[in-house]
Formats: sequence, structure tokens, C-alpha cells
Amino acid sequence: MHIANQLSSQLNQLRQQHRYRTLTQRQSSEVQFGSNDYLGLSSHPRVKAAYAEGIHQYGTSSGASPLVSGYQAPHAYLREQLAQWLEREDALLFSSGFAANQCAMHVLAPMYQRVVLDKLSHASLIDGVRHFDHWKRFHHNDVAHAKQLLLSKEANLLVTESVFSMDGDRAPLTELAQLQADLWIDDAHGIGVCGDDGRSVAGQLSAAQVPLLTITFGKGLGVMGAAIVGSSLIIDYLTNHAREFIYSTAMPAAQALAVSTAIDVVANTEGTTLRQRLNDNIGYFRECCRLHGLPIGDSHHAIQTLIVGEDAKAMAWGQALKTHGIQCGVIRPPTVPRGSSRLRMTIAATHSRAQIDHLVAALVASRDSLDRAEITS
Repeated sequence: MHIANQLSSQLNQLRQQHRYRTLTQRQSSEVQFGSNDYLGLSSHPRVKAAYAEGIHQYGTSSGASPLVSGYQAPHAYLREQLAQWLEREDALLFSSGFAANQCAMHVLAPMYQRVVLDKLSHASLIDGVRHFDHWKRFHHNDVAHAKQLLLSKEANLLVTESVFSMDGDRAPLTELAQLQADLWIDDAHGIGVCGDDGRSVAGQLSAAQVPLLTITFGKGLGVMGAAIVGSSLIIDYLTNHAREFIYSTAMPAAQALAVSTAIDVVANTEGTTLRQRLNDNIGYFRECCRLHGLPIGDSHHAIQTLIVGEDAKAMAWGQALKTHGIQCGVIRPPTVPRGSSRLRMTIAATHSRAQIDHLVAALVASRDSLDRAEITS
């Protein structure tokens, strides 16, 4: 290859910076604290049964793009279900949250005179708008700065997330909804787990306040895929202009059936029980960390962080936890700012108190071991 030397050089630079990434196979022997399956629905008997029945009835693939012949009855039902559940007019299905955000942003951003995003908005949103010249980023969760960046008497699009993925903190949605802009909220980490009924943003703000939602299916709902949810006009426009939607094979009908079943679970009494169990586990974990002097962040969401600082130190923490049979996220730049490498742990409704105790004990042991190593080095 003509670029082999250039590729090797840049990969070696990442290794020297402790930012080189490799795929690591999940081990069944490890206790999983790195998954976004917050309610444990990926292993729920009803969700798995729906997936299996969908494969039996529709096969493993939709076989074509939605506008050719890939659009089947489970897709149509899921769209109607989402619209009714979230009190919006329509929804459009995508293979992933990244595809939904990047595609919809690329299509809709040119319709506005100014696009303003939270500084910590997901990479998929940034990638959708980065090639345009009329977008700005406001300081994280800073409503006053967001307002300052909007154009007077022009069409503005304001974009943020309900829950931010690297800290678990939440956006000031009610205040942002009062600004003179169309508000688009990525609800990836909120849907299913936030709000009394799991509807997250849709249960808090109306369609008039939030015209556009991104809903992902691979976190609180435990399956895979995503949807853009909004007015019939927006969905009609995306159907005709969104290239990732038009030219991609539709998600399998079996997958759509599994998502619909997960929504049924989330929206009913079992969902209430699972959310309460999740919140109890989060509270228990945080109290245990407080008692042991572990400096975790302020989040009361399933996403819990321990900021370490240096990239190499974060990697050492992650490896130390693995020796205790614990798997969690080790997050480094460019995903987070330089000097804020961290452990990203996710608490689930399915975790037992014994497993949480084991995580806390492993964190304490890893901290003490690394502190001793620093003293003797």
C-alpha cells in the first residue's frame, strides 16, 4: 500500500500516547459494568422470544432498502407505536443512532441559518454538521451562551442530549425549550430509563417544545437500531432526502418486533419495577463509593464516572479491575478532553448487591495498589 508507512507511524504515535485502541472480546467470566443495557432487556425472556419468533416468521434479513421491499409489517407497527407512545406524529427507523443523527443532521442543517450544538454533543451529530459553515457550539449546559449564539429573527436549530454519555449529567431541557429555536434532543441514554413512565423527554416536553427526537433502541430498550421522531412533515422530508435511510438495507423485521416488545415492557408496570430497581442500585453504589472515599462524579443516572486524569493511569486502573473480574469502560481522548481520562461504569437493574459490592471492593483495591506503586516508583 502507498500509505502503509503513514498508517504505521500514526498508529505508533497512538501507542506512545496510551490512546491505541483494540477490540477486546467480552468474557463471560467477567462481571459486566460497561454495558448500556440499563434495564437488562437484552436478556428479557419476552424480548428474546419476540426476536426468535420474528426470525421464524420473517427471516434474518429484510433483504432490501425500506423504499424497495424491505419495509414490512413489524416496521410499520413500530413506527406507529413510537408515535403513539411519545405523543408525536411519526417516526423513521434507522440501523443505528449514529446513522440516524448524522443523516438527519446532514439533511436538515442546511434548512437553518444557524445550528447550535452543546459542546459535548455526540460525534454523530458533529459529523453531520461539521462540513457546513453556519454551526456553533455552546458551553456545556450553558443556556445563556446558547441563547447568545442564536440569530435574531432567523431559523435556528438547537441541539443537545437528554443525558450525556460520558458523565451521566442531564441537560436543562425546560430552559433550552424556551429559546427561539427548533429544539432537537438526542434521547439515547434517557429513553426507557428516565421519567416515571420511561418516556424521558417526551414525558416532560411536548412536540411543540421539542419538534425532533432521536430515540435509540440499543441502550434502555436492549435491542439495536434507532429512530428519528417528529412531525409527519419532517419524516416525509427525511424519507425523500436521507441517503443513509434510502440506500441502506432496512433493519430486520425480527429486530423491529423485539424493539416493540421492549417498549411494551418499559411502558407497563414491569418497566416501573425495573426503573425502581435501577435507581435503587445506583443509590446503593454511590453510597458505597462515598463510604470508601471513591471520588465518583455527581451523576444519578446509570452512567457513573471516576475521573483519573492521565491516559496511562486510566489504562492501569482498567487492567487492575480486570484482574478482579470486572469489566468497565476506560475512556480516553479524543472521546473526552485531555487530562480527564476516566473509568465509565454503568449500573444496571439486573446487578445484584453482591456484584456492586464486588465492584466497589475492586475499585478500592485497585486504587490502593496503584497508589502504592506510585509511592515506590
